Amino acid sequence: MTGDAGTTLGTVLGVWAHPDDETYLMAGTALVAARQGSHVACLTLTAGEAGETADQERWPQQDLAAIRAAEVKESLTILGIDDHTQLDLPDGGLPSVACAHAVGLIADVVERVRPDTVLTFGPDGMTGHPDHVATGRWAVRAATTVMGDRCRVLAATKTPDWLDRFAAINEGIITSPPPNTPPDQLALHLRLLADDLDRKVRSLRAQASQTTGLIEALGEDAYRDWLADEYWVEL
Repeated sequence: MTGDAGTTLGTVLGVWAHPDDETYLMAGTALVAARQGSHVACLTLTAGEAGETADQERWPQQDLAAIRAAEVKESLTILGIDDHTQLDLPDGGLPSVACAHAVGLIADVVERVRPDTVLTFGPDGMTGHPDHVATGRWAVRAATTVMGDRCRVLAATKTPDWLDRFAAINEGIITSPPPNTPPDQLALHLRLLADDLDRKVRSLRAQASQTTGLIEALGEDAYRDWLADEYWVEL
């Protein structure tokens, strides 16, 4: 691990667009921070009702919001995160939501949690997803409005080495290249070891409607390696 997640992050609030964003991008960071004494909270803006599933019989589209609400609850329990707020903004439609309304909803949670660090998407939205881009923009504005310079915002990112190592995997599953931050510009880099990586994988498996197909396609070992690093850059 590069950086001290417990002392440098303080109280943490993750602000994400969909269930499973938080687990892919901040699960290990949350585990390390909580173990070192930080309170970790999570805000999810949508129910993920527009997500894709590999098995419509098992996870029918009309029930997906309820399915994913149950999945993310189990997933966060595995990670030890019991402070979770889920809003009902439209999955796939966040760019159409009035900025002031969205920022106000996020600011309400920021006011309650009073985070030292907000974890979210950068301007790239990690995958270019419009919901991700909007979420990151709103999170920055809400954090600045409520906390001023008493809170820093870290955005999930990748590194050139990570992009090279997983180029073949990414080409098949990511439509827009992830952000690329040189190691010397990172605010924090965590390489998850066995126990923390095990919990991250377990928490993702709990969100089975979204992760089962990818895990089966990649295989357990490749999936674990793909997940093992979490990188953050300060906005």
